Amino acid sequence: MTALELEQSTDAGGARPGRGLIRRHPTLAAALGCLVSFAAFWTVQRLLHVTMIDLMVYRAEGFTVRNGESLYDMVATSAHLPNTYPPFAALLFTPLTLLGVPAMRTVATAGNLLLLVGVVHLSLRLAGRPRRLPRPAATFAVSALLVWCEPVWTTLRYGQINLLIAVLVLWDLTRADTRRLAGIGIGVAAGLKLTPALFAVFLALAGLVRAGRLLRSGAGVCAAWNPWLRQAAVATATFLATALLSALALPRDSYRFWTEIVYATDRVGEVEITANQSLRGVLARLLHTHDPGAAWAVAAALAGALGLALAVASLLRGQRAWAAVACAATALLVSPISWSHHWVWCVPMLILAGSEALHRTGTPARRWWMTTGALGLLFCSFALWWVPHRWHQHEELHQNGVQMLLSGSYPLAGLALLALTAARLWRLRGRAGQGDARPSAGSGSRSGSGSGSGS
Repeated sequence: MTALELEQSTDAGGARPGRGLIRRHPTLAAALGCLVSFAAFWTVQRLLHVTMIDLMVYRAEGFTVRNGESLYDMVATSAHLPNTYPPFAALLFTPLTLLGVPAMRTVATAGNLLLLVGVVHLSLRLAGRPRRLPRPAATFAVSALLVWCEPVWTTLRYGQINLLIAVLVLWDLTRADTRRLAGIGIGVAAGLKLTPALFAVFLALAGLVRAGRLLRSGAGVCAAWNPWLRQAAVATATFLATALLSALALPRDSYRFWTEIVYATDRVGEVEITANQSLRGVLARLLHTHDPGAAWAVAAALAGALGLALAVASLLRGQRAWAAVACAATALLVSPISWSHHWVWCVPMLILAGSEALHRTGTPARRWWMTTGALGLLFCSFALWWVPHRWHQHEELHQNGVQMLLSGSYPLAGLALLALTAARLWRLRGRAGQGDARPSAGSGSRSGSGSGSGS
């Protein structure tokens, strides 16, 4: 056979038909792969009879609002779970009461899978990826893989809203600086759960530092009013608007939440249980106590100060993606309760680490691929559940060293990410001193289209 005949024979015979489809139609091939992965995911969750227990609590909150009853006296499901969210969340949950339970579960699962695709898309845009492949193709391909991460799995298992929170925050952080209403997403997210408010604090601090530099350089006050300050102001105003709306619609519940419930951190659940992947949970298990007290206050203050400083410094150096994930890791570490499903921020973390690997060659690339692989293995292995854990049995107070290491894996990953952020800033400082201005992954300011210019 001639070379031409051999080539034609290979194409016609379909020795590698899948590879040809991927080359010619990468987005279609990735979408099909994502659909298969999502279908398998959905099937497995249904076969395991996941309870979607938090979704049932949300529905109960909606009914409580409709019936004019007390939001913070209600308990829902056989587990007698109370409401811990701000009253604004209950207002948004009222449409759930219009659906039957099977339809609600279907809508919530499909919605969360779509939100995962949104998180992946926005994370890729934040990291400035991909450069050659169409972004929809990369979005579908990455979504097909990361749906199997434990935080994503558990979010859909419980019917949680963590992916919605991440989409709202990432949507804001990937918008162009010229957008005057950037910040609304963070404000709404903080109205649903208070922890995302740290992103507004982070933007305000970065804006103040930038304003100080501008004023010292001789710029006027108007020039000092920069986009980060404006975004933080919009986020704050939006958050206050959610509180005002709740106060008008649910005055008694709003008063009780802001004067009582917001301070009752133990209302959310037992501090020491494995599911609590915050510094407070780690310290409770480490010290074999239900309440780590001052030890947690000191650790949270140090982690908060360090994390915010690293996030602000990264943003000031144009490392927007690193700033975002550093702020997210900080929020998860310092929160009194960070359930494992709150760590859906592992999605942008993994995408950013992979982007760093793609940006390099040789040994540095291999190191970043190892880092990405280690993070992926950590979040997909469900290793934190390998230790004894039963609700109300307090088994976590008697863990050995290996068990503590496994049950503290997410906070350790968060601290490692902050350490990587600090190392990157140190190297960037050295390059700046040598006049090296080469771009790197996660760097660059937003353009009018909202995408980063970094890799």
